[in-house]
Amino acid sequence: MATDHAPPPVEASARLLLPQILPALLVGVGASLLFLGISALAEEFQNVLWNDLPDALGIGNYSSLWMIVMLTATGIAVGLVVWKFPGHAGPDPSSEGLGGTPHAPGVVPGLLLASTLALAGGVSLGPENPIIASNIALTYWLGRKAAPSMPGAAWVALASAATIGALFGTPVAAALVLSEALAGQPGRGSLWDRLFAPLVAAGTGALTTQLLSQPSFDVGLPPLDDPGFGDILAALVIASAAALFGLAACYLFPPVHAAFRRLRHPMVMLPLGGLTLGLLGALGGHLTLFKGLAETKELTASVGSWSSGELMKLAVVKLLALLVAASCGFPGGRIFPAVFIGASFGLCAQALVPEIPPAVAVSSAVMGVLLATTRQGWISLFTGAVLASSPTMLAVLCLASLPAWLIVTGRPQLELDHEGHSLR
Repeated sequence: MATDHAPPPVEASARLLLPQILPALLVGVGASLLFLGISALAEEFQNVLWNDLPDALGIGNYSSLWMIVMLTATGIAVGLVVWKFPGHAGPDPSSEGLGGTPHAPGVVPGLLLASTLALAGGVSLGPENPIIASNIALTYWLGRKAAPSMPGAAWVALASAATIGALFGTPVAAALVLSEALAGQPGRGSLWDRLFAPLVAAGTGALTTQLLSQPSFDVGLPPLDDPGFGDILAALVIASAAALFGLAACYLFPPVHAAFRRLRHPMVMLPLGGLTLGLLGALGGHLTLFKGLAETKELTASVGSWSSGELMKLAVVKLLALLVAASCGFPGGRIFPAVFIGASFGLCAQALVPEIPPAVAVSSAVMGVLLATTRQGWISLFTGAVLASSPTMLAVLCLASLPAWLIVTGRPQLELDHEGHSLR
């Protein structure tokens, strides 16, 4: 009796993988240079806005009045870009995650300009979403012209991996994100065959960033050398509590976003959003401004000098600032501000129970907040681990992630679909 057999999967051979190396190298360098260029431009502009200009005017650079004025002015400037630039700086940022469908190349200048203004002006969003979207758009456009036979999805994967590698300064983050994205997707060859070229791009992007700027997520916490049962229990509790805290913003996101959308015009939504962010900055202080990584390092450099009330205030204000910034139309990512939120929340727990090692408190809380706000399991675990710069924390975080994931899975995300409904 004849039996039909499905053909065996076709494994990619070295002959198929080797030609992908050169495009991956070029994309890795290009993606990193764009990220570094925009970051350097934003930092220079930030120094002018928050140091040179207030000094020239004789105004305190982080006075309440200056924060309100600057954030409102940033909202006006970004609103003008969204209103007048070709492509309107891309789709509504509330529906944009890490990666996605390539934008038209004409969208990129407005998106990068709006992102640079937001970063320099103190908006509580990171650079990751606009930079990844811009690199994907440019790589897809140029790649399809240079090698039209190469699938479009391959160019998207190269750009995403290269930018994530550049952002984190290591290809490990890109490998984790891509393996999560590729899980369950039909594809030709093994997972490692499909990861080969993206990992080349990620490694090149990370190496370029390391050579030119030496980024680091290490916030200087004392390492955890010998975790005990108490440390594991603390991590379980803190990660779960932080996940619940982060979910509050996810549940508030649709109604707050809808309220801003009812204003309809970017020259109303964004200036009002900027004014709100300025008022929140005046309430929380300068540490609650900007993307949050430098502010996290400043916060953790003085462990023990903050009261639990002050730390919780920082966490709440930054969470509200992230919610407002993501709702009113500012382009930007959620990962970097979520790190600050988690660090503040974790240090608050450590201030309440001083026996908890700071590395356990901060890493667990950051992972919990990231799980809630991004729903990226690997990136949350990775970020929590690198903040502590301690290999032993990885095993603790793996355990702590389990109850936190049970809390967030199936719940609303800090991302909406194109109709304004929560993704789950």
